[in-house]
Amino acid sequence: MSDKTQTSGGWSGRFSEPVSEQVKRYTASIDFDRRLYAADIAGSLAHARMLTATGILSASDLADIERGLAQISAEIERGEFTWSLDLEDVHLNIEHRLTELVGNAGKRLHTGRSRNDQVATDIRLWLRGEIDRLIVDLARLRQAFLTLAAHHVDIIMPGFTHLQVAQPITFAHHLLAYEAMFARDSERLRDARRRVNRLPLGAAALAGTSYPIDRQQVADALGFEALCDNSLDAVSDRDFAIEFVAAASLIMVHLSRFSEELILWSSPCFGFIRLADRFCTGSSIMPQKKNPDVPELVRGKSGRVVGHLMSLITLMKGQPLAYNKDNQEDKNPLFDTVDTLSATLSIVADLVENGITPIPGKMRDAAREGYATATDLADYLVRRGLPFRDAHEAVSRAVREAEAQNIDLAALPLATLKQFSALIGEDVYQVLTLEGSVASRNHVGGTAPKQVRAAIETAKKRLGEENIHV
Repeated sequence: MSDKTQTSGGWSGRFSEPVSEQVKRYTASIDFDRRLYAADIAGSLAHARMLTATGILSASDLADIERGLAQISAEIERGEFTWSLDLEDVHLNIEHRLTELVGNAGKRLHTGRSRNDQVATDIRLWLRGEIDRLIVDLARLRQAFLTLAAHHVDIIMPGFTHLQVAQPITFAHHLLAYEAMFARDSERLRDARRRVNRLPLGAAALAGTSYPIDRQQVADALGFEALCDNSLDAVSDRDFAIEFVAAASLIMVHLSRFSEELILWSSPCFGFIRLADRFCTGSSIMPQKKNPDVPELVRGKSGRVVGHLMSLITLMKGQPLAYNKDNQEDKNPLFDTVDTLSATLSIVADLVENGITPIPGKMRDAAREGYATATDLADYLVRRGLPFRDAHEAVSRAVREAEAQNIDLAALPLATLKQFSALIGEDVYQVLTLEGSVASRNHVGGTAPKQVRAAIETAKKRLGEENIHV
């Protein structure tokens, strides 16, 4: 048997001709799965030590394997490792080099396992570490929102429904809504991590192995919380990857919503904020333009990650048990999701920390438009005994009158307001002010500055209790 044939996947004794170059290129995954090398080596070390502890490998074989894998790790990190397309994937590349370095001990490493349970283990190990880093990235972003909110508790802006002016709120209250979203995102990642952190190794190809292995030893060595209970499911399951990408998609949706608001707010039509120049670009033809490129790209990249979710779900929907080659296609969507989300969280955190300057006057002017204190007038009438539906009708007529005169509700004379309800008195103008409106929402979750300050402290405490080191 030629050397070339021997390196064709470690299974070529079954075949009468070598794999064609076209098929080799089409089926190889080494161009992208090489990033799993650290997880692959860690899994191999734990597997070899378990095989030795159970008497399947000798102590001398283990010593050779440990020495060889340490050298391979160093070669990869120095950029000196030669990745071969002939060897198809990260697992066979490392195993082949190990055999070159330590001989038969390298060939014995694969005892009691398959590439099916090996790759499932590698992906889970790698993804677990990435989730931990993403939770830290989220914590940094959440802290940035809390800091920005704390600096601007008293700025009043319009709150919108249907993108129409609805009621006055504070800028800080609006920012805290996003912190609440990202706090839930962090919860989802931590919850998904528990299901990622289960060991498939020991399932072998699909049915388990006849060797007397100790799966719990491997799980303990690698920090897995539990074992995958069923060998068929262990090698074929990609629920954990789909669940992670679903959580990542939600994070990107939240980032996209925030980005959409930044785009609107920074436009001259709104003028609520200024974005720092380093997050924007100009126009090749219009010298006055300042384009919010970073928020626009965040908005665009959300579609990329949501697309990866659809890709993974579609990948799995028609697969019979157990492992199928289709699952090789799980890695690019998963890897790109992690890369895109990590980069996006980092740049948005930087933007929130250093790139947003509110323009209070423009926000206040906008809050005066659209009769944002109309609900306050209705509540005023309810407190004076008028049923809410009647109060709603009376205020609707008052708004029409103010609209006809092109003035704010607060600018209507008392005599005019009394035409809509005799219950209206001189104190009505206190509730028609922006400050009076936001201050009246003085309950947990409300927009009153007192409640917003308390909410910021509560969120800071919650973030601190999560024990995340940013």
